Amino acid sequence: MSRPPLPPFSAETAAQKARLAEDAWNTREPARVAQAYTPDSIWRNRAEFIHGREEIVAFLTRKWNRELDYRLIKEVWAFP
Repeated sequence: MSRPPLPPFSAETAAQKARLAEDAWNTREPARVAQAYTPDSIWRNRAEFIHGREEIVAFLTRKWNRELDYRLIKEVWAFP
């Protein structure tokens, strides 16, 4: 499954890719966000290690239940 835009990126498509990720994250829908990651993803949050989509969903649910005004803002600093 591809999620355009795909590399190689221009400045415009790199910014578009970052905005798409930001928009998905800010839906605050853990299941939707988790689908952007592979089933065997490993995240680290401080001393906690999160393995796979199910744990990502559980982590984001806990996070967003605490952080009611959380909003992700992404910026492109560089691209190849």
